[in-house]
Amino acid sequence: MKRLIFISLLCCMIPRPVTAQDEDSLGVGVKGFVDSYHAMRTGSPNDWMSSRTRVRGEVSIEKGGSGAFVSANLVYNAILKDCTGFQLREAYGYYSDGHWDLRAGRQIIVWGVADGLRLTDIISPMDYTEFLAQDYDDIRIPVNGLRMRYSADKWCLEAVAIPVSSFFELPTDVTNPWSIGPIPIEAEPEHKINNMEYGGRLSCFLSGADFSISALRTWNKMPVLCNNIGVYRRMTMLGADISVPLGQFVVRGEAAEYLDEAQTAMTSQEVPRANSTNVLLGLDWYAGNDWSFSVQYAHKYVDWGAPQNTGLATFRATKTLLNNTLSLQDFAYIDVTDGGIYNRLSADYAINDQLHVLLGYDYFHGDKGSFAIYAHNSEVWMKLKYSF
Repeated sequence: MKRLIFISLLCCMIPRPVTAQDEDSLGVGVKGFVDSYHAMRTGSPNDWMSSRTRVRGEVSIEKGGSGAFVSANLVYNAILKDCTGFQLREAYGYYSDGHWDLRAGRQIIVWGVADGLRLTDIISPMDYTEFLAQDYDDIRIPVNGLRMRYSADKWCLEAVAIPVSSFFELPTDVTNPWSIGPIPIEAEPEHKINNMEYGGRLSCFLSGADFSISALRTWNKMPVLCNNIGVYRRMTMLGADISVPLGQFVVRGEAAEYLDEAQTAMTSQEVPRANSTNVLLGLDWYAGNDWSFSVQYAHKYVDWGAPQNTGLATFRATKTLLNNTLSLQDFAYIDVTDGGIYNRLSADYAINDQLHVLLGYDYFHGDKGSFAIYAHNSEVWMKLKYSF
């Protein structure tokens, strides 16, 4: 049945001329892409790290202020056979008018102002099947829930409710080049009403700054190791973020307090809980001549036992050339605490508006910390993408 649904979507993917329509007419939008990504390890044994081809289809249907959106993938993965097949990404209905915006169904929800780091942005979990060696937007996992927003001129109030939570997908299969090992993980929380996630966010848009405050009753979406078993526990997030433009610069800040967060404990029978403070400061510089730079630093403080401090930084530099047909980028995660690094160099050349060729190199280094397990996973990669 899922394959029939996707084939039906593909059959609809014929370019149509855009015509003016009144509010009572039915509007149908169809788009998508085909991409093929292949990566090879640069060190011994010089094996394939990834080889996958995907067709993405997106269909939106709207009449007046009501509509529906469906996004799905058909994937062939030559290395990770379990990832081959039909993948429903998003599927939700919506209603929107001058002030209200409601969405119900499978959707991606993004909070905060951080770039590639998670502080308040913890509703949609991540797919780490190939760790971070995918586009960041592709590794977000949709959640099944209800999102309601009310917008005024200078503020917006958002509420979310997620009856059944989604969690990180981790590579525990030892045949996966990105495997973290055969770590046992307890069953996900039962699907019952008192396990649902819920929260809200108030955003304000002023002439000199945008800021928001948020609260969320949720779970640790990434399992925490306790006595060598991955576990999930309830926690509460209180957060705030701000973005301030200053000429060529944009200053971004974000903070989140995790109340009663589960902590790693290798020898404890009970899962220890503690509050943690997470803060981020970022600076974007649009330097002109098609250059842009971004730096961020995120710090985590855990008030449990001997206080724990960890830091993670990011750096991004982008340059466009040849009448914006060639985009060069360097993006890096830097483990300030343990000295590890993941750096992605990439070049994106647009042959035309629809066809892009991308080449890149991913560099991993670390003797300990989160990047140490991938210290031998440096790779070169190529990607072809055709959009329709």
